[in-house]
Amino acid sequence: MGVALTRSAQWTATGNGTRTLEVTPLNEVILKEIIMFVESFIYKHPQEAKYVFVEPLEWKTDLDPSAFESGYVVSTTTVKSEEADKNGQPLLFLSVPRIEVRSFGQLSCLLFIAKDTKLKEAQACIEANRNPVAKILGLDYNTMKKDSSVLNILDKITKDSDPESEMKMKIAMLLKQLDLDLLNHSLQHVSSEIHLNPAMVKKDIELLKCFSGKGEQTVLESINYTSDYEFSNGCRAPPWRQILGEMCYVLVKPHDVETLCITCSAEGVFLNGGKTDDEDEINYERKGAIFKDLVTFLKEKSAKFSENMAKHQIGFNEELQKEKDQPNETPKKEEKDAFHKASSGSDKRTLEKNQINLGKNQMTKRLEPSLNWKTTVDFKENRISLKQSHEEKHGGKLEKSTPPVSPGKAPFVRKSADKIEEVASESSSESEEDEEPPDHRQEANADLPSEYWQIQKLVKYLKGGNQTATVIALCSMKDFNLAQETCQLAIRDVGGLEVLINLLDTDEVKCKIGSLKILKEISHNPQIRRSIVDLGGLPVMVNILDSPHKSLKCLAAETIANVAKFRRARWAVRHHGGITKLVALLDCAQNSAEPAQSSLYDARDVEVARCGALALWSCSKSYANKEAIRKAGGIPLLARLLKTSHENMLIPVVGTLQECASEESYRAAIKAERIIENLVKNLNSENEQLQEHCAMAIYQCAEDEETRDLVRLHGGLKPLASLLNNTDNKERLAAVTGAIWKCSISKENVTKFREYRAIETLVGLLTDQPEEVLVNVVGALGECCQEYENRVLVRKCGGIQPLVNLLVGINQALLVNVTKAVGACAVEPESMMIIDRLDGVRLLWSLLKNPHPDVKASAAWALCPCIQNAKDAGEMVRSFVGGLELVVNLLKSDNKEVLASVCAAITNIAKDQENLAVITDHGVVPLLSKLANTNNDKLRRHLAEAISCCCMWGRNRVAFGENKAVAPLVRYLKSNDTNVHRATAQALYQLSEDADNCITMHENGAVKLLLHMVGSPDEDLQEAAAGCISNIRRLALATEKAKYT
Repeated sequence: MGVALTRSAQWTATGNGTRTLEVTPLNEVILKEIIMFVESFIYKHPQEAKYVFVEPLEWKTDLDPSAFESGYVVSTTTVKSEEADKNGQPLLFLSVPRIEVRSFGQLSCLLFIAKDTKLKEAQACIEANRNPVAKILGLDYNTMKKDSSVLNILDKITKDSDPESEMKMKIAMLLKQLDLDLLNHSLQHVSSEIHLNPAMVKKDIELLKCFSGKGEQTVLESINYTSDYEFSNGCRAPPWRQILGEMCYVLVKPHDVETLCITCSAEGVFLNGGKTDDEDEINYERKGAIFKDLVTFLKEKSAKFSENMAKHQIGFNEELQKEKDQPNETPKKEEKDAFHKASSGSDKRTLEKNQINLGKNQMTKRLEPSLNWKTTVDFKENRISLKQSHEEKHGGKLEKSTPPVSPGKAPFVRKSADKIEEVASESSSESEEDEEPPDHRQEANADLPSEYWQIQKLVKYLKGGNQTATVIALCSMKDFNLAQETCQLAIRDVGGLEVLINLLDTDEVKCKIGSLKILKEISHNPQIRRSIVDLGGLPVMVNILDSPHKSLKCLAAETIANVAKFRRARWAVRHHGGITKLVALLDCAQNSAEPAQSSLYDARDVEVARCGALALWSCSKSYANKEAIRKAGGIPLLARLLKTSHENMLIPVVGTLQECASEESYRAAIKAERIIENLVKNLNSENEQLQEHCAMAIYQCAEDEETRDLVRLHGGLKPLASLLNNTDNKERLAAVTGAIWKCSISKENVTKFREYRAIETLVGLLTDQPEEVLVNVVGALGECCQEYENRVLVRKCGGIQPLVNLLVGINQALLVNVTKAVGACAVEPESMMIIDRLDGVRLLWSLLKNPHPDVKASAAWALCPCIQNAKDAGEMVRSFVGGLELVVNLLKSDNKEVLASVCAAITNIAKDQENLAVITDHGVVPLLSKLANTNNDKLRRHLAEAISCCCMWGRNRVAFGENKAVAPLVRYLKSNDTNVHRATAQALYQLSEDADNCITMHENGAVKLLLHMVGSPDEDLQEAAAGCISNIRRLALATEKAKYT
């Protein structure tokens, strides 16, 4: 199974987070085969199905605990299988959304439970467990994919004769057979694949250009490449995309549809995600089917193209035939020679290339990427036409989108392997500068500044001079304004980056220092950063971190901090052991070999630690790096540095903690290391950036109740409240309001904020602020308005109107928070009058149509107090055209929170008889009955209340019984939640007015459960339970009396 998943399955190679299976026919076949194998396993191999895996298979599931029935112990958010291993561990354990499975038997049962979503579950399992054989059988059996002949398996069986080893070997043979079956399917698919080459694609594009232009008789309006640069192998795609067989990207404007961005690859032609808004980059993800060639693709997408192409077909075929008749052996030879020239280098690089190609020896021959840029013959004409068409569409200057690399220099194979692997280890939540920027190249005939030529001369001295000349050249280069982009790109364009990186491998400290000083300055440029990574500069800098010279350590760490602003660079730092070395720099003072002579020693140690923290801050934007920092012992060292008085040290330290605090493990460690106290202390700093990062760290940590209490106990609420008055720095304001929001979840903190007059200030921030500030401000007010005094305060400060005004926005997080705040204010009748007058209820009702479930749920919760406290609630609700039907239809949602909130809204709506009649006509009874089989206590409570209220109309009581809602309600009485008991008892009391329902309750054991609740201290529960028992008893007496009369 491991070989098939590694070599045959098609995995994504770009995007955020871990690599995932592409949506392709081959992958679907592989998944279905695996599902058939697992489903039949429990019947074909019952003994092997009981085998317990060495490690559980874990993944995120969409299954709800309520889907599990007999054989499982089910609670609100967890499921445990009754079947367990010899240590008592359940063979299946679900803690929403994570699931762990330890046997094939449980895997088989899980697929039967999943029903229609089994394909999705299988995909999630495989994506999360890339090496399932090692987890099932252990690392010793992982060699199966390299050495797994039947003879070898039999040899292992004879050596290990114990029953467990025999069982493992039987399963190993079964998995081996599955692997062979999957590979056979893959081979059949590959043999039928379409294979294009750059020459074929180029011919098609050039021919289409001949038949394109203005006028209705042309086949297309325009067709152009996205890049002017062509590699020696004929491709125009970036090298890391050529690895995947992609050759070029084409912008096509048909007559009758919008502009299409098309990928031409060896597999065929398909539509990609188009150019992104962010820096005009291409979204490489495939968005549709693969077609055999460009003409077939365009015929499918454009009716006008197909029509006009039929008219020009004869001319097109003649041109195509001429092209085919021309000899093409020479260009192929030239391409081959160019590629060998580009990829030739050290024996080590050749070996790396061969190792990578070993993994692909079962696949058909792919295009070989080249780093040799070349200019096409008609480069100038193409550039002008592309520039004009781009300016017509965007009104801006065209920028080339593919970053060039100097010929023959970059270790391409290593870079490509890194590029493919990096995606599997980075956080999907990263958002800072993760896309490649457009490349800026000097035009061949452009007027270049004098600095450009001076830098070119200096680079020549660096390449050919002795040690003294090199140092002088470095000093001269440092004198240029390296913050200027022209100078930065000049160094790169004339080959200076390669020389500077090579100097880092020398033994001369002065050369290293000079080179790092220049690299540190120019690496602020995004293109330079990427070039440094492409040229293999990061591993060399990571090695310098072990140097005994503190100046070198500082410069290397600062340069790494500048370079590690994008995903691939962060991966490279971690991959080469940089995280551990950077963490060690935080403890530099204790590891130094230099004598402590003066305060200069302390200052240098502080600088080393500062630079280390700066680099860790940049690296900590990925989840894998956060874990690496924690495992390397970074948290105690950061906590110790947080006690220093050096502000320039504190900013990167707090910045790193703020990034890492998004993880639960870090938040627990931050509490354990007593870091909150120092964060609070630094809120009083004069440095705005330090205040911002401290507030953001508190925001991340304050999800935990204990942390919120610590912030209050250490006096952190007052400085937070005072910082609200400084609104010029929006980034700091967003962090401060975020910290106040999370701290406001605790009632004690809300009381303090009222004392500090923070609520009045928050109301003042409801207007003229960016959305990131508004989300936090409204969130804080929503928490504060849970108390009566604060609701009055918000109303008196004029906060109701700006809150209602925000209901018309589109920001999802803001809508969730503002609906909660409006709902909290609606609890007070006077505020409700203002909300009604401002048409706030209608706006809330309209949000029930919002596509996002969180917004729907929050809006439905907010409507409950609005209906309760409105002056004429029944008439108000009926005035919304289609409003009641909309609410009833929301009972078809799959989201538990939406269902619970809608049930609560129906409870309030049904208190008006006319509205109850309307929702009954819309089918509320069968929809509520359908929800009765749930294990979610929150939904149970509000569903029971809704059923209780809906019983008040017509024959709804009988209808609930006919729709089988009574028996599941009786089971609610076994819940541990008193609120569920009360609501259920009231519902059963109403339902017991019908004789058939009484019989159903009695058959399901309701009397015994209700008798126990008659003694409850809750009077409402007592009364409802007693009333229900009374109705059941009356029916029994009437039945008995009828029997004897």
